[in-house]
Amino acid sequence: MYDMASKESLLSELKSMGILNLTVLDAIQNTPRELFISAEKLNQAYENIPLSINCDQTISQPYIVAKMTELLIGERALPLSKILEIGTGSGYQAAILSQLATQIYTIERHDLLYKKSKKLFSELNYQNIHLKHDDGFKGWQAHAPYDGIIVTAAPSEIPLALLNQLSENHGRMVIPVGNKLNQELKLIIRKDPQKYDIKNIESVKFVPMLSGKK
Repeated sequence: MYDMASKESLLSELKSMGILNLTVLDAIQNTPRELFISAEKLNQAYENIPLSINCDQTISQPYIVAKMTELLIGERALPLSKILEIGTGSGYQAAILSQLATQIYTIERHDLLYKKSKKLFSELNYQNIHLKHDDGFKGWQAHAPYDGIIVTAAPSEIPLALLNQLSENHGRMVIPVGNKLNQELKLIIRKDPQKYDIKNIESVKFVPMLSGKK
């Protein structure tokens, strides 16, 4: 079983690793990670490590969640209007984002994870999170454009559909790209309809992004 000291220790560790955005840190502090993992892993809820969940997926390391969130919002005023997440997974990342944007749209290809997250969001009263069981490569065109798009699985190339759904007013996408052995976390900023700035951030390791739905 975890204790509050574990959460405070995690927050201190994140600060020491360079996570300095106080809004992001507050969102992590306010989000009960223990509710997004299995009961047998409760004692690891606030360790700075990824944990396995159903369908051979993972709940990301808190540092990576914090880093991707910090990159996604940048220096922009909060709350953002709309964020699209590809890969709901446990729902933890969406729960954090829900505190930073007016509306969160999140897509999960695994029906089991979709149903579990939908139930949990309802129980926790996250009213601004909207879920869809679908292929993440397609994005969610009906609600585009998005101020931010965050992808929690690694495609071999940046999906064109997601680029097209970014806001032309400096919309930001954070996405790991690569294969099982070599992945790079990228920050993409859309400058205008045809121009994107792409910056490599750091090496990461995510599950592969797969097409279709299960």
